[in-house]
Amino acid sequence: MKADELREKCLEFFRSKKHKVVASDSLVPKDDPTVLFTPAGMNQFKKQFLGLITDFTRAASSQRCLRTDDLEKVGKTDCHHTFFEMLGNFSFGDYFKKEAIAWAWEFLTRDLAIPAEKLWVSVYQDDDEAFAIWKDEVKFPAEKIVKLGDHDNFWPADAKEKGPNGPCGPCSEIFFDLGPSVGCGKKDCTPACGCGRFIEIWNLVFTQFNRKEGGTLEPLPQKNIDTGMGLERITAVMQGVRSNFETDLFQPIIKEIKSHAKHHDVKDTPILYAIADHLRAVVFSIFDGVLPSNEARGYVIRKLIRKSVLHLRDLGVKEPFLYRLVPVLTEVMRKPYPELVKERETIANVILAEEKNFVSTLDSSPNLFKVKFKEFKDTPDPDKVGEITFQLHDTYGIPAGLTMSFLDSEGIEINKNVFENELSKQKERSKSGSAMQGDVFSVKELHLKGVPQTVFVGYDKLESEANVLTVIKDNKETHEARAGDEVTVVLDQTPFYAEQGGQVGDIGVIAACNGVFEVKDAQKSGKVIVHIGRVKEGVIKKSDACRAQVDRERRLAIMRNHTATHLLQAALRKVLGSHVQQQGSFVADDRLRFDFTHFKGLTRQELDRIEEVVNGFVIENLPVSKKEMSLEEARKEGALAFFAEKYEDTVRVVSVEGVSKEFCGGTHLDATGSIGLFKIVSESSIASGVRRIEAFTGTGAYKAMKQEEEVLAGVAEALKTPQDKIVAELGKRLKQVKDLEKKMSGQKLSTVAASIDSLLKGAVDIKGVKVVCHTIPDADMDVLRKAADLLKQKEARIAVALGSAVLDRVNLIVGTNVKEIDAGALIKAIAPEIGGSGGGRKDFAQAGGTRAEGLEPAFDKFKEVIVQTLK
Repeated sequence: MKADELREKCLEFFRSKKHKVVASDSLVPKDDPTVLFTPAGMNQFKKQFLGLITDFTRAASSQRCLRTDDLEKVGKTDCHHTFFEMLGNFSFGDYFKKEAIAWAWEFLTRDLAIPAEKLWVSVYQDDDEAFAIWKDEVKFPAEKIVKLGDHDNFWPADAKEKGPNGPCGPCSEIFFDLGPSVGCGKKDCTPACGCGRFIEIWNLVFTQFNRKEGGTLEPLPQKNIDTGMGLERITAVMQGVRSNFETDLFQPIIKEIKSHAKHHDVKDTPILYAIADHLRAVVFSIFDGVLPSNEARGYVIRKLIRKSVLHLRDLGVKEPFLYRLVPVLTEVMRKPYPELVKERETIANVILAEEKNFVSTLDSSPNLFKVKFKEFKDTPDPDKVGEITFQLHDTYGIPAGLTMSFLDSEGIEINKNVFENELSKQKERSKSGSAMQGDVFSVKELHLKGVPQTVFVGYDKLESEANVLTVIKDNKETHEARAGDEVTVVLDQTPFYAEQGGQVGDIGVIAACNGVFEVKDAQKSGKVIVHIGRVKEGVIKKSDACRAQVDRERRLAIMRNHTATHLLQAALRKVLGSHVQQQGSFVADDRLRFDFTHFKGLTRQELDRIEEVVNGFVIENLPVSKKEMSLEEARKEGALAFFAEKYEDTVRVVSVEGVSKEFCGGTHLDATGSIGLFKIVSESSIASGVRRIEAFTGTGAYKAMKQEEEVLAGVAEALKTPQDKIVAELGKRLKQVKDLEKKMSGQKLSTVAASIDSLLKGAVDIKGVKVVCHTIPDADMDVLRKAADLLKQKEARIAVALGSAVLDRVNLIVGTNVKEIDAGALIKAIAPEIGGSGGGRKDFAQAGGTRAEGLEPAFDKFKEVIVQTLK
């Protein structure tokens, strides 16, 4: 049975049991600070478990998940993964143990036709109820029901003793028996043995307690079911293979890697498996909006790409290759994730850019090593060397083995224990980042339990009559709030738009009979809109009749900016190409920001053209329509979706006639002409393959243009020339300056050339090499370079460091004709002294900085490094 068929079969089974089949949530959990990535199927249902959302009580899903706590085991075992899919069924105060156990048994033995004799189960040691259901209801042999303790059969593991606080409960696991030929071989082997004979395929969690501080367990008024069955594991069982990596989920990827590997044999199998696993994690993370970086989620993805590149090098693949596997993976996952196919080019380009950067780092590592470890040849410090080795591994991704080979060749001693200790700490940080933080469920929203969903009327009007449903102060419901109190107010209906989809929340006032509440922000909790602010005067009470009024001018400014972002995306796709995809946005009253995929900086001409296209749409005064439709219908109509967002079954589509059609729940104008004017104010890179444009509309754009006019007027006045002739006048004056600089440079070079012999007389001899260090006042880089060439012509073995300070700029060059000396490495070593950086060839390198007082220390360091090099 193929994995696609198995996934669909499971979801359809639970659909037949009156479960709502819910699409997988993003790998980036929304409004959930307890986890870095989505680690389980239950995470997207936290509000349902808490009773905050009650529109369905049964659910089933196939959730994409990512965990890094077992990263080092991936590829080395049959079933450890970073990315995996978790099949699951859930009950929110509906059915409980009896049904959960019966349906799991029915699906496995009837629908999948797994022989009952191949299955074992475990229950929590104190859960007599679950034991009885298995034994008496299912008629499962008692001798094949294993009782396990807090660590193995209670969720979260060891929660009774160690926490976290919150909902928890016993669980029952179902195991597949691989047979006595696998594992320890003992006749009395059971799932309690960790020998590998028994594979856990399904975990049924019975959430029936609430853990409180001190380990006290209280029965929950609403008992829940949370089950999880790893798709990869059950697929391996159904396809009759030992390893998950031998299934159709992985084999096409592994075969593609093998076809390009320069060499591979049985010992390389773990490497092949790890690459295939990491590819899945990387691709789906990028699909969900996580881009490689040095922070949090982005660091995890960067690390997985780097590990994959190193594994590929072990297989003889030296050039970027991981990105070429993206189409293979998207084809494997085409049926459950058709949107992934559309994004494969973008995802592949992000991976390629990251691969190129890392390959470049690896190729330049010898020079980096020389700079990082140069001081330890004369002054050994094994502990510090161990720390730096870890930093190179952690920051640059350089494998420790490569660093240690260099250290060995240079005779530099390292304390390997220091490196290993730092590595252990990093692994613990990684595990804790992957693990759940704090309580199982955040309780900050429990005060909203039972509050009905808010009716939003703000698409059509900015004022409405309403009733106060609740007033919340310090996370507790209160009957009233008085002047000066900072509180949250919930209404039965509201015109206030709550922050979401990149659009900021509205502000305004809520006026009741005896008080006025100033709304400083509007946020959404589930389907409830909360108004955050302070009581400006009088008293606001629960059940008050009131009038809610949004700040009109601010909302209109926000609408201008939001509609403009849609026009901007259309213009970007028109000018740059259809590969442009939204990566994020921010829409406020004073500006808009739009992040998008593109793999190089935009030229001035491209930015001008984009601005021109958007303003063309504005001038046409095109109608903007908003329509609710089914998700399927919207996709058929070709509406653009922000792929990191999860959508409901019914969506709102905003269309600009003939220009754009997007999924969007935000507030928009009725016609593009109301934008008035669109002005781009900046364009930059925010991540590999992702650009950001910031822009103004309306009065903000007008003010920006007026500021530019004032600057131009000031320049024209200073140059004493009309504005339309500024460019020509500047060109003429710049030419005059360059001519003067050229003349002065020639004079300076003549002066320097005449003093070459005296410079050589001041040289220091180090191991037969003439070393010249000198400051040449007011010399530009060209003069320094030519002076170095003249000195190199005079001596067979010479190393030169020349510097100068010109206004607030410090120039520094290094030149040599000695094979043992690397000018590029030298400049990197000494440039920090002048507050700068540099690079170059082996025979010549240059740097720029800002600290003229650092030239002498730079020269001293220059000599020190040469002494070390020539030892």
